[in-house]
Amino acid sequence: MAENSMDVATYMQDVGKRARSASRLMAQATTEQKNAALNAIASVINDQQKMIMDANHQDLEQGSANGLDSALLDRLALTPPRIDSMVEGIHHVAALDDPIGAVDDMRYLPSGIQLGKMRVPLGVIGIIYESRPNVTIDAAALCLKSGNATILRGGSESIHSNQAIAKCIQQGLSMSGVSADAVQVVATTDRAAVGHLITMAEHVDVIVPRGGKGLIERISREATIPVIKHLDGICHVYIDDGADLEKALAIAVNAKTHRYGVCNAMETLLVAESVASTILPRLASAYTEHGVELRGCIKTRAIISEAKPATDEDWATEYLAPILAIKVVADVSEAIEHINTFGSHHTDAIVTEDYQRSRQFLAEVDSSSVMVNASTRFADGFEYGLGAEIGISTDKIHARGPVGLEGLTSQKYIVFGNGHIRK
Repeated sequence: MAENSMDVATYMQDVGKRARSASRLMAQATTEQKNAALNAIASVINDQQKMIMDANHQDLEQGSANGLDSALLDRLALTPPRIDSMVEGIHHVAALDDPIGAVDDMRYLPSGIQLGKMRVPLGVIGIIYESRPNVTIDAAALCLKSGNATILRGGSESIHSNQAIAKCIQQGLSMSGVSADAVQVVATTDRAAVGHLITMAEHVDVIVPRGGKGLIERISREATIPVIKHLDGICHVYIDDGADLEKALAIAVNAKTHRYGVCNAMETLLVAESVASTILPRLASAYTEHGVELRGCIKTRAIISEAKPATDEDWATEYLAPILAIKVVADVSEAIEHINTFGSHHTDAIVTEDYQRSRQFLAEVDSSSVMVNASTRFADGFEYGLGAEIGISTDKIHARGPVGLEGLTSQKYIVFGNGHIRK
């Protein structure tokens, strides 16, 4: 296609129209047809590993020439084990229960009609993401199984990898008889394509951005279509004075050090004042062993001398790095107030053996996942038994928390009557 913006607009409109038509066919597809498509795609990807890796090598060479850092290059790289994992993931999605057509809450009303809710696809899902080409197949698989059509727009740094994977998807769809337009990978790297995708309300029902804060802020600001997203993962663990301190030690260390660059890692530790002098030295020792930089309030620094002074900016920062902010608080109420003020409504945990305080924390913390005596690292679609996730939502409407198959669906009321008329 030509590179001027008018051509991009025409191209994206064509993609949108074909996706809308395919979404109507996908809504009629049986579970067997969708599973056949997924298994065919998995088979093609397995057979075409060399082609995919050759394309990925082009992206890696270009990324290196463009100065991408080692962490970004690692996220971009596809190795045989990573491709094997992609294939395994597709089979896993195929094995999940199909949510489409499930009917809930059937009941008779006083008028005599029978009322229920049926789960249906959202329609067309636009997904915008950066770096990781495995997202192409993960997103495609989830959208197919949930009966949706999807338009995938990856980053320019992974264009060759994404197009190679797209060829495999198209071949698998053709083999299974499912519309090839059910999954379309945008073929242009022109940034204008994103602007068109997020404003094509006549063709696209929802947008899912996956990437850095800058990308998600832009999509949230400019989209005229509903967006499923989270901006930050400023997650907290609060150690209550009713905590089992051995549990607290294990949870607080795991929540921070299991992985640093993930949205469900703890970024701020809150500790009840009455147990701070007992637990903080032990935690400081453990964090030091992991190379974690500590930043603390005045009371924290009186206990941990090596901690750097924390500022208000630290309480509102997602580090995605071995850095931890620590604050000593009076009680659970102050902890909740801090979380609701500085948190990002992602995931927050309390460690306590006190039932009433755990209930207070669950009721009053305004986050998409709230935990008692568990690491924030469990906030994940796979860990929640969803099989897979397309992202995490901190919004309150439609989907909240890890978004799996059910999060990519809606419900409609269904009514059964027998000649009933309203009186």
